[in-house]
Amino acid sequence: MENLLPEPVSGPRVLYTPPHEATDALASSFATTYAGVVAFIAVVHEGSFAKAAERLGIGRSAISRSVQKLELQLNTRLFLRTTRSTSLTGEGELFYENCKPGVERIVRSIEEMQELHSGTPRGLLRVSATAGFGRKIVAPLLRGFRETYPDIRISLQLDDSSTDFIADRIDVTFRDGRLDDSQVVAKQLIPMQMLVCAAPGYAQRHGMPQTIRELAQHQCINLLMASGRPYEWQFKLVGRERKFLPQAASSYNDPELVLQAVLNGEGVAQMAGYQVFEHLRAGRLVACLAAYAPDDRGHYVCYLSRHHLPKRIRVFIDYMTQQIRALDLHCITRFTPLVED
Repeated sequence: MENLLPEPVSGPRVLYTPPHEATDALASSFATTYAGVVAFIAVVHEGSFAKAAERLGIGRSAISRSVQKLELQLNTRLFLRTTRSTSLTGEGELFYENCKPGVERIVRSIEEMQELHSGTPRGLLRVSATAGFGRKIVAPLLRGFRETYPDIRISLQLDDSSTDFIADRIDVTFRDGRLDDSQVVAKQLIPMQMLVCAAPGYAQRHGMPQTIRELAQHQCINLLMASGRPYEWQFKLVGRERKFLPQAASSYNDPELVLQAVLNGEGVAQMAGYQVFEHLRAGRLVACLAAYAPDDRGHYVCYLSRHHLPKRIRVFIDYMTQQIRALDLHCITRFTPLVED
């Protein structure tokens, strides 16, 4: 007879607790039925009450009481018992065939949950990221992750709005800036450097601002939030945060469009270091106001809890952390303290 029970684990098991007199009748009925069905299936599979008790790690008398209560509930005799053998009655065979599919599903569910935490990483992983960071950094790394973990399926959503892990059914999200949500675990991947950049051609024609005040004299390009409001430019001056919202020559709701406008020589914009580091190194962009750049922001990978993480989430976080930190996205490594301009 096929094995319908999960492999035994160490430690005592308690499968049945006699209901208290005050317990609700429905709850009592469920407790009796559940314990009785488990005991019944174990006896059928093992061939005897003694072996079923050993398999489940409880006393033989507990097995016998559970089966007796089940028989009383069903008003049916399930086993023919003698001192030498135990066999199913006709009604017992019918009950076993009806219970068998449900027990198989329960066992499969238990095994799947165990595999999620200790087996080969697999299953669907729902990931969200801000549009710029997701497109530039996260998405290109997914191919290597899939090659390493082929049994994990990835669904990536790019969204600059805040993530609702429960409503959006998100497993992992990548966020930028400062995170104050105590309900999520936020692991900083790299610092988030914000740099004011322009194309060399623009710098030759208009010069580059040397102070925050001088930004008002330049063609500034703003990034828009999902609400349509522009993001404020952020700086750090003598240890304090300072925000600046320039009069924009043009505005876009996509960071790639902002970058392309700057590369085209249309003006200056404040952009994240991960967007511009390659262009700065290649000479396609030049930076200014580096000493005012905020140094207390970061790019984070976020998830709901450190406890009971499925293995697919753990390996994804570890892989992305290692790969992103290896990209060397730092454009500026040291800032010079400035006085008020």
